[in-house]
Amino acid sequence: MKGGGGGGKRRWRVLVIGVLVLIILSTLVPLAFLLGLHNGFHSPGFVTVQPSSPFDRINATKHSQRDLSVRVDEVLHRINPVLPKKSDVKVGSRVMNGTSKTDSKKRGLPVSPAVVVKPSPANKTKTKAVTSYKGVQGKTSNASYKGIVNADETQRTCQLKYGSYCLWREENKEPLKDAKVKHMKDLLFVARAYYPSIAKMPSQSKLTRDMKQNIQEFERILSEGSADADLPPQVDKKFQKMEAVIAKAKSFPVDCNNVDKKLRQILDLTEDEASFHMKQSVFLYQLAVQTMPKSLHCLSMRLTVEYFKSAPVEVDDSDKFSDPSLLHFVIISDNILASSVVINSTALHARESKNFVFHVVTDEQNYFAMKQWFIRNPCKQAAIQVLNIEKLELGNSDMMKKLSLPAEFRVSFTSGDNLGSQGNRTYYLSLFSQSHYLIPKIFHKLKKVVVLDHDVVVQRDLSPLWEVDMEGKVNGAVKSCSVRLGQLKSLKRGSFDTNACLWMSGLNVIDLERWRELGVSETYLKFFKQQMSGGGGASREAIALQATLLTFQDKVYGLDDKWAVSGLGYDYYLNTQRIKNAATLHYNGNMKPWLELGIPQYKNYWRKHLNREDRFLSDCNVNP
Repeated sequence: MKGGGGGGKRRWRVLVIGVLVLIILSTLVPLAFLLGLHNGFHSPGFVTVQPSSPFDRINATKHSQRDLSVRVDEVLHRINPVLPKKSDVKVGSRVMNGTSKTDSKKRGLPVSPAVVVKPSPANKTKTKAVTSYKGVQGKTSNASYKGIVNADETQRTCQLKYGSYCLWREENKEPLKDAKVKHMKDLLFVARAYYPSIAKMPSQSKLTRDMKQNIQEFERILSEGSADADLPPQVDKKFQKMEAVIAKAKSFPVDCNNVDKKLRQILDLTEDEASFHMKQSVFLYQLAVQTMPKSLHCLSMRLTVEYFKSAPVEVDDSDKFSDPSLLHFVIISDNILASSVVINSTALHARESKNFVFHVVTDEQNYFAMKQWFIRNPCKQAAIQVLNIEKLELGNSDMMKKLSLPAEFRVSFTSGDNLGSQGNRTYYLSLFSQSHYLIPKIFHKLKKVVVLDHDVVVQRDLSPLWEVDMEGKVNGAVKSCSVRLGQLKSLKRGSFDTNACLWMSGLNVIDLERWRELGVSETYLKFFKQQMSGGGGASREAIALQATLLTFQDKVYGLDDKWAVSGLGYDYYLNTQRIKNAATLHYNGNMKPWLELGIPQYKNYWRKHLNREDRFLSDCNVNP
């Protein structure tokens, strides 16, 4: 009996202990799962796991706090602004190119071959600059070299789209006046991205208050000023406080979906802002190119007033104006300074300037100002006649008696599929306008003239041009075989020799007798009317281009290349020796030498022929 009773007590004791153990286990195991002890990670609170985004998802049950902050930094790094600073254009694109290529290899994606641009003689300056950069770095990797090519490709692509504006923008880039303001906006966006996650943490109430206070302070400052000069003196301390708060916030796990949204907003706003400023700057660039500067308008008005205030002074050179034995130059222009430089540079290099006669054809608005300028500034012994095209008696002419300057066409094309290849080129073609087809009627007593554009500078005596045998051709011009007719898509096929080289205005020897004999003006008018009536949606300028090229087909005599060098209004990399040896320099393109955005290294060739002693230049603040 005793033995049986003792065994029963032991069994009850075991059952009691077992029940207690089960109770304890049933309490501890769920608790362990909740606290994450099975993974050796003590959760500081609840972390919501969002659906997958384009960025890597952060799993709070597998990473420590440091891992989470590293992941967030990676997110920030991935959406860095896509527009590099000027100093980072070459280096940044170089590193990015190398990284993307490595990643492609790891993922098994095909890698495009490296593009190597062979330097041409015209690009020696650019090649030297790249070489010196590599010398300074000392150790240049293969990826670095590819970056130079890529930066060059980007520049070529930009120039292909916007012309020489891209190069001018780099040459004339000014320091930012709102660099600190932009930095404040960036910090404000990052702080806003982290703030919602920090505010959910009860243990970080002090950090939440600090972040809120700094965000409000930055918003107040940005609402009161938009430039660095508007910022308060102690703004640097506020930068330090905000950066310290953000750094502390990064050390905590955050809701990546919220950060993702905020940083995507930064990316979208940055892209929109960059696009807006690009379009705005291109518009302002075109506005500066196509409108007359205020100083030149002032000069024209002051000279017009002076002409009517002063007593008329007429130089008796009327006999020279129609004497076919003299050397006659025709300039079609509405720009006083430009016409003056053409005449001064031509007469300066003439063997006998007394044999030179200049005819300046202008409009009624600038007629009196032009006359007054050349009365005040005679040019050696040369005779100068100023004509108002709107008041000329030309008989029954179907041409508009309205001044039209030589037409310039920007032509961009690629000879290969690769945008970085040497075949990507941009040219400005300068051709006759409708006013040129009135020259034979205006100067009906003359047999031969040389037509000069007003954006030309003469460096040699042009008298030998009258001795050139043009072999029955009408127009003597320098031909440019770098662009051929077959490469112009706007031209109708079948009407042209596709391998023919293009000719340029700027310096043209015109045989007026042969012109009248062949009826060149009538031919142009017929082609122009045919193209206009044919429709097709082409612009008036494109139709004029085609009519001019059709009219002078097989009627152009090619002058030697040394007579003219063109491209000084858009090409930064012309050969210096070739410029010095040329008889005339043609500033075709948007960057005219009298504009502020003219190419600096070519301006001196034009400036030295300008009479700067005239008081009206200083009164109107004319300083080309």
